[in-house]
Amino acid sequence: MEMKITVSCPTPNRCTLLILVLFSFAASPLHASLSFNFYASSCPTAELIVSNMVRSASSSDPTIPGKLLRLLFHDCFVEGCDASALLQGNGTERSDPANTSLGGFSVIDSAKSVLEIFCPETVSCADIVALAARDAVITAGGPAFEMPTGRRDGRISNAANVRSNIVDTSFTMIEMIRLFNSKGSSILKACAHTIGVAHCNAFSDRFQMDSKGNLTLIDTSLDKAYAKELMKKCPSGSSASKTVNNDPETSFAFDNQYYINLLGHKGLFQSDSVLVEDERTSARVEAFANDQETFFRSWRDSFLKLTTIGVKTDDEGEIRQSCSFAN
Repeated sequence: MEMKITVSCPTPNRCTLLILVLFSFAASPLHASLSFNFYASSCPTAELIVSNMVRSASSSDPTIPGKLLRLLFHDCFVEGCDASALLQGNGTERSDPANTSLGGFSVIDSAKSVLEIFCPETVSCADIVALAARDAVITAGGPAFEMPTGRRDGRISNAANVRSNIVDTSFTMIEMIRLFNSKGSSILKACAHTIGVAHCNAFSDRFQMDSKGNLTLIDTSLDKAYAKELMKKCPSGSSASKTVNNDPETSFAFDNQYYINLLGHKGLFQSDSVLVEDERTSARVEAFANDQETFFRSWRDSFLKLTTIGVKTDDEGEIRQSCSFAN
């Protein structure tokens, strides 16, 4: 999957806005109950409506694609791809500090509102989240592909399940592999943040500045010149809401530039930098950096597998009338 293995917030403000992860699953890539063109008869314009909403929102706010991708990851890795991350209320996943910086909800809600007009009680919020993330990638210049639908919405959303299922930017390779194995993945292929932004305190522990303004690298794998740029953007005492782009070169384009950055030791997160140093992932980082089409193919396959984690079908779930509340 990588969609940006970036990662999330073990503490309230230590969050990135997107995490992508490329991984390989031992299970079949498609859930048996999902199918292509699932809404062909019941709501033939469903995918078009979602796509139009994503394009419209992204045209006015270029951070939307990254937010939608991160929303999908946080949803799928906790209770499965069942829109449980959208449910509001005390003690829900959405209320956990690790999820307080999630965004893109308005796009999902707008699409759902339109779909309820044309196809009431037909299209699940879980499918909208998955389709919106796919379309977000396309909008940002990534590969287009068909994806199966038919997910149903979960009824359970528990904040206590969030922290143990989301990656943090300080994770080691072993910690990341352990988490992905728990989700049914077999071999971690690669991770990278290609779009999105990150809060300063998600990476500021990789360097420090003394009283005279001199830089000291805590993480020596980080390029010193890049660290100086980050230090200027995130000086000591910066607001918790201060962010920087994950990819300083092509900030809002879904491409392979972040892998090129990694090879130059300019990966924003420690959890990404270890990919270059570890023999299990270094070759794939180089392959993605050298050939964008290779990255796109791997992304497509990994995304399709990601969106089948813990899918609810038939009586396991429902079709919500509002994505924020169970029926």
